Amino acid sequence: MKTLGFVGLGLMGKPMAKNLMKGGYGLVVHDINRAPVTELVAAGAKEAFSPKEVAQAVDVVITSLPDDRVVEDVVTGKDGLLEGMKKGSVLVETSTISPLTVKRVAAKLNQKGIEMLDAPLSGGEVGAQQATLSIMVGGKAEVLERVLPALQKMGKNITHVGEQGAGEIAKAANQIIVALTIEAVSEALIFAKKAGADPAKVRKAMLGGFAQSRILDEHGQRMLDRNFKPGGRALTHQKDIGIVLSVAKERGIYLPGTMMVMDLWNAMGAHDLLQEDHTAMLKVLEKMSNTEVKPG
Repeated sequence: MKTLGFVGLGLMGKPMAKNLMKGGYGLVVHDINRAPVTELVAAGAKEAFSPKEVAQAVDVVITSLPDDRVVEDVVTGKDGLLEGMKKGSVLVETSTISPLTVKRVAAKLNQKGIEMLDAPLSGGEVGAQQATLSIMVGGKAEVLERVLPALQKMGKNITHVGEQGAGEIAKAANQIIVALTIEAVSEALIFAKKAGADPAKVRKAMLGGFAQSRILDEHGQRMLDRNFKPGGRALTHQKDIGIVLSVAKERGIYLPGTMMVMDLWNAMGAHDLLQEDHTAMLKVLEKMSNTEVKPG
């Protein structure tokens, strides 16, 4: 397993692939965007011109793709991974997609004797770059053991959650907490500013108390700095919350906070903010309160 396949070299995929190469793995790579492929080939990777070509060259393929439709196309479409993967090979799907899609794709792979792990990620672009991602894995424990050394080159907290689809359920739960905490931090900083206190000093005070969180720490500082360059794009988070609400509707789960935050993602779309970082939710809430969070 010293040579792996990697399909999808975007915001997360490219740094993950680079860390695998730094960790001693050879890579066969593919992406519809030529620029990251060229960059990785220059660093020593081998290029494939379709997912099928990737699959024919390796026993383990890792994918990092934008949504359910693309995952199904890459895996089961024409010249897809399914056409090239051999019996006994493994697909590690790190995209955030519906657990229902995972089960559907896995069933098609299993018919050919191919194993699949759903292994979505948390940690954003910085986590991908620093190889500190949290990886939530659904599938067979023995299959995870087989690919664990590779996953350890990309992440630090690797947890086997359960059967196929369980990894995506864990990621969906993660995205509920992240979205609602971004909303809460935004509200708190806006409240502090408009009520007459310095939001930077209020944030510093809260970091020492029960409200402390990575989002208050890292994203709260981004908000104060007005740094909305995407590390986790709002459009992607909107898609993830859509998955949550779809599963919730199917299973009869009442999630009022999650429904509220979807309204805010939609409001971001109305203001052309979805290509910015998900912390740009702050901008929508600022408009509603006619204020802007700035220190001082």
